[in-house]
Amino acid sequence: MEAIKRQAAEDFSRARTREVLTRIMHFMNPGRDNLLSLEDVRNILKPQGESYKGMRVVPIKLIVGSEGRYRDFNKYFLPRRDYLRLRWEKVDQARLSDITLPPIQLYEIGGVYFVRDGNHRVSVAKTQGTEQIDAEVTSLSTEVRISPQMTIGELKAALLAYEKRVFYEKTNFKELTGQGDLDFTNPGRYDLIYQHILDHKYYLNLSQAGELPFSQALVSWYSGVYQPIVNIINEENLTGLFPQRTPSDLYVWIVKYWDLLKKKYGLHYALSDAVRDFSSRYGGVRVTPLRLIKSLWTAIFGKGRNSP
Repeated sequence: MEAIKRQAAEDFSRARTREVLTRIMHFMNPGRDNLLSLEDVRNILKPQGESYKGMRVVPIKLIVGSEGRYRDFNKYFLPRRDYLRLRWEKVDQARLSDITLPPIQLYEIGGVYFVRDGNHRVSVAKTQGTEQIDAEVTSLSTEVRISPQMTIGELKAALLAYEKRVFYEKTNFKELTGQGDLDFTNPGRYDLIYQHILDHKYYLNLSQAGELPFSQALVSWYSGVYQPIVNIINEENLTGLFPQRTPSDLYVWIVKYWDLLKKKYGLHYALSDAVRDFSSRYGGVRVTPLRLIKSLWTAIFGKGRNSP
């Protein structure tokens, strides 16, 4: 028994040393060394439901994150904290003694897995070269496929690419607008744009004898609403003020700003005036997100005790 304890202690020490070396190797890009957080992935992908899949034999290389212990291990499930030693060594001692431990519990999403219970068991198995592990699996539904090597940033980019592809296929956007393009930095914007087009179609139909085809409404929205706003955004160099944002991002901001101004000044407040008001208010100063929110609140509702 003492020999097994010594071996487990040595195994943990080697695992910690490997984790430190891995961290040094990734010091220029520390995010690539992080284990994914299930909560972060949920917030990005917003799965629509879950289903119990029962017992499965899961490849350990496809276990890429954790529900609650993602800070305690790196992406290779090497332990990052010395206080993990006691639990880690007990699991390793069970392995060395050929004691069968209960199956771990996993969430599956996008083709990869996140540990719900059993992080230490995954860590020990992975550091010892085990390729598969018994697991009780619950699946979270999403259409986006996740690569085991993805970071949170890369996952967000993959979701944006998926949303764009679905939107373009659904609306025939590229063909209808010619050189038109929409690029966003946050997920969910393509659904918002689709709703903008439907709203535009509704108002056009009010003056039509028959139902206007969606394709005509899209072209009308793009040429008569979206593109003029983007032209002013480019003329006012608003993208220079927000270098991390695209013209499409700023279009969404402008439309929201316009809606707020209409609530203050009336429904006939011109969209072009809203764009120029936004530009004159923020085009010549450096704006932080907090300052922007406070300025918007003051511009629309005035100063008061309820302002942020």
